[in-house]
Amino acid sequence: MGVILASAGSAVGLGNIWRFPTEVGSNGGAAFILVYLGFVIFLALPVMVCEFLMGRSSHSNTVGAWKVLAPGSPLIVAGYMGIVAGVLILSFYSVVAGWTLDYTVLSLTCQLSGSQDYASVFQSFVANPWKPIVFLVLFLLVTHWIVVRGVERGIERYSKLMMPMLLLIILVLVVYAVNMPGAEKGLAFLLHPDFSKLTPRVALSAMGQALFSLSVGIGCLTTYASYFRKETRLMSSALSVCLIDTLVAVMSGFIIFPAVFSVQGVGVDEGPGLVFITLPYVFDSAFRGMPVLGYIFSGLFYLLLMLAALTSSISMHEIATAFLTDRSTDRSATDRLQGKAYEEERRRAARIVTTVCILLGTACSLSFGPWKDYTLLGMGVFEWFDYVTAKFCMPLGALIISIFVGWMMPQREVRAQLTNWETLPVRLYGIFRFLARWVAPLGVTIVFINELLGHGA
Repeated sequence: MGVILASAGSAVGLGNIWRFPTEVGSNGGAAFILVYLGFVIFLALPVMVCEFLMGRSSHSNTVGAWKVLAPGSPLIVAGYMGIVAGVLILSFYSVVAGWTLDYTVLSLTCQLSGSQDYASVFQSFVANPWKPIVFLVLFLLVTHWIVVRGVERGIERYSKLMMPMLLLIILVLVVYAVNMPGAEKGLAFLLHPDFSKLTPRVALSAMGQALFSLSVGIGCLTTYASYFRKETRLMSSALSVCLIDTLVAVMSGFIIFPAVFSVQGVGVDEGPGLVFITLPYVFDSAFRGMPVLGYIFSGLFYLLLMLAALTSSISMHEIATAFLTDRSTDRSATDRLQGKAYEEERRRAARIVTTVCILLGTACSLSFGPWKDYTLLGMGVFEWFDYVTAKFCMPLGALIISIFVGWMMPQREVRAQLTNWETLPVRLYGIFRFLARWVAPLGVTIVFINELLGHGA
């Protein structure tokens, strides 16, 4: 259960609470959600199962999995690409996580209230040469502290704590939000689909969001699956992760849109500024007559964001940490949970990953301030890291993984893994094989080309 929750935590992140509502607001509300759910089931879920299958079958990290399952194959590039992508994502992701940490502190200390120019507050903060870096480092140190404690005493233990806490906060905030004046307009936006808003661009946005939200293609799910026990049901586990991830994303909409619709003059398609500029204004306006409730609501919301960021950052950190540890100790996942030599090597690997991410994250943070004029092809360091990982590494990794499992991996092994060596019903095997062979590669290719051409959301 702990590793399953950790896998769910790797998928649940800022993308669910920040990017998903932004996509919903920009693409027609409920109609987008319905299309998104379809792509989660028929596109992202099969790729996730492929990653789970590779991880448990090889009992190794994302690079080791390719060495075991496809020795000597050039496809191992997908494993190394996942390592690089994990480090880059953690670096720029921690910048945004640092922002959420700052806003959590501001909310809980009652500083994010009153008649303020919230756009100026945010821009002043991100442009500061040192303050965002302090929060970035603090966030990465917390991530490091959890990862360095290992799988059972660190990742599993804190996932069991953080995921229920995250879901509880969501539930509390939803109850608050749906009882706000004007909330019914936000609920209608989420629950009443307007299919006239559906366009090819909206469908492509939903397809891309489904892939990116579930963190497929970069090896974190392969790495976590290498810790799965023999009796773990891969299909059921993947379905559980997708369900939790989608539930968090949709429930975040039930928090944000009733709140946004409760204040006149605020749009639902504000983009990324929705969380750090629009919502503070919404919270202040909606709870002006009850400031204590405003402090509680905003504080819980940014605490929710921070917890979501932390569960994802742990998984990004684990990709490279597991690779460096296993490379040094030459141990498979079955031997990872014990041994002082292994624990020391894991601490050393975690220190390397954390140090690299602090340095790269500092560069990403400075690209909003003193280094904002240093660009390449119009993009700063933060934007380049995002571009390379979202538009190249993730879709390419997902494409290679789905093609390998669907077409190249011995189907006897695939069937054995999915049926737990013929102890489970096999009625879904044919459906999975069709989705992995045809639907997933085609869908991922479409997303890759769309993102590459610059038409993605």
